[in-house]
Amino acid sequence: MSQDEKPLDAAAQPGRLSGRLALVTGATRGIGRAVAIAFAREGAHVILVGRTSGALEEVDDEIRALGREATLLALDMKKMDKIDALGPTLYQRWDRLDVLVGNAGVLGPLSPLGHISADAWSEVIDVNLTANFRLLRTLDPLLRRSSAGRVIFVTSGAATSHPAYWGPYAASKAGLEAMVGCYAQEVANTAVRANLISPGPIRTRMRAKAFPGEDAKTLRAPEDITDAFVRLAEAACSDNGRIFDLNTGAVR
Repeated sequence: MSQDEKPLDAAAQPGRLSGRLALVTGATRGIGRAVAIAFAREGAHVILVGRTSGALEEVDDEIRALGREATLLALDMKKMDKIDALGPTLYQRWDRLDVLVGNAGVLGPLSPLGHISADAWSEVIDVNLTANFRLLRTLDPLLRRSSAGRVIFVTSGAATSHPAYWGPYAASKAGLEAMVGCYAQEVANTAVRANLISPGPIRTRMRAKAFPGEDAKTLRAPEDITDAFVRLAEAACSDNGRIFDLNTGAVR
């Protein structure tokens, strides 16, 4: 980790997330980057999680330009032992975690199930589902120490539409929705709340890979959907176990 922990003073951080400590995975680009910057703008101290230090530093520069500070954590979500160590590390430094945004994910191969290798299947399930389980498991004690722990995971319409050739990705997101739904029931009588956001078509690198012929200019930018994440991260948010579809406006 780098940077100092001083920006937890709410008086110095006006905004809807003033004084909140938030961790965002996949924070170096796309939705994760936009959410991290939006959180910082709203007064949160953000722990930026991504695979490469250089990309993290670029986001940190943007946050510093807002007059805010962040903590940088280079972490590959395929390194399960590193994820497991995250909870104890954050506990030693901050004693709690107020917001967790599980955004990191991979698309994997778009191919008939019969043509997908076992290794390719495992990688998608590991990153999109198992890593998020390990993340939630290691951070659950810290979220419970918050006066208003908030958990937000990013899902996809593929979890329920089951599109042809999207087997690994769709299965990983369906599993993620089930896992977060179970967790939401488990924390219902605590100060923790857990929800999912399905962003819909957004102008990201993953979307371009999945739909290479699509005109990206017709899609919303990641910055256009960050308010939904801010709302679910606020201490005042009471929603729990819900899935918010930002494309259709449906809530289930």
